[in-house]
Amino acid sequence: MRLSLILPVLLALAPPVLAQDAAAPRPQIAVTGQGSASAVPDMATITLGVTAQAADAADAMAQTSEITDTILARLESFDIAARDIQTSDLSLNPLWSNRSSPSPDGPQIDGFEASNRVTVRVRALDRLGEVLGAVLEDGANRLGGLEFGLQYPEPLIDQARKAAVADAMARAKTYAEAAGLKRGAVLSMSEGGSVTPRPEMAMSMRDAAVSVPTAQGETSMTASVNMIFALED
Repeated sequence: MRLSLILPVLLALAPPVLAQDAAAPRPQIAVTGQGSASAVPDMATITLGVTAQAADAADAMAQTSEITDTILARLESFDIAARDIQTSDLSLNPLWSNRSSPSPDGPQIDGFEASNRVTVRVRALDRLGEVLGAVLEDGANRLGGLEFGLQYPEPLIDQARKAAVADAMARAKTYAEAAGLKRGAVLSMSEGGSVTPRPEMAMSMRDAAVSVPTAQGETSMTASVNMIFALED
């Protein structure tokens, strides 16, 4: 009698494992959405180079330092804040001769080349051409890059993200309808990344005019999102 009472109780408490395993998987669709947003830039970043050669290493470095100091003073005269000016990549290298010569004396050092680089953020774009022309006059002889951007890019990035989500939802709806189904709830969402395309210009400052023309155009932000939706009949 005791066994006959225990057995029905155990059967009642057992989970419906077989019923769960037999359930059909829920149909889903995974899509990637792309979005972009554009705005007129309000800031430029320029990388200026100063290079000097001399027979003596100290002379080469002294010439480079003198020109760099002049450029820094000129930049300050344009009311460019100290936080927007940074010097980097200070280098000194020997200038070799006869490096490929089979001479038993081997290669010889004919002199030295010193270089310095200054990265500047120009927030007053209406004076960008004037700034470039001024540093050219002061002795800058290399321009490593010119990039346009935004001082506050976050609102534009958010616009691109919203556009990416809207694109993913539209794609999922199109695919679902083509299959005779309906787009259901969002099951998961993950950011695919955001990109800031920045066209660059590289040139020798010796080849530039004293008044350097620039065209800022537009700055674009792109974003992508990975989304998974449920599908309904």
